[in-house]
Amino acid sequence: MAGPTRVTRILTIGSILLCLALPARAAEGDPAPYDGDLERLAEILGSLQYLRGVCGANEGQKWRNEMQALIDAEAPSGDRRRKIVARFNRGYRGFQQTYRTCTPSADIAIRRYLDEGAKIAREITARYAN
Repeated sequence: MAGPTRVTRILTIGSILLCLALPARAAEGDPAPYDGDLERLAEILGSLQYLRGVCGANEGQKWRNEMQALIDAEAPSGDRRRKIVARFNRGYRGFQQTYRTCTPSADIAIRRYLDEGAKIAREITARYAN
């Protein structure tokens, strides 16, 4: 699977760039204009954490660590933080309930989520970078 490996690197790099580029908000706790995209990215990371593991990618906690890097960089508090973490967990649990083993449809889902996650990371960075 050369394709997903390449996209995995792109998504990881995109996540790192996203972490470095997110602008500070005007006031603590205020929603950022990209919160919806950030929540979707968190859900994708949760999905990848589960799916890549069940499909034998041997990446350990890679996607959970990516999520933690986003949280650390963004430093959300209160309701914002709860929403982002809940979306990660939703992504993980949603596939945990569906897939016990790797299937062709799980591989397709992985590829789609890698593509979507990379796209979201690029778009947030392009729109909101300082």
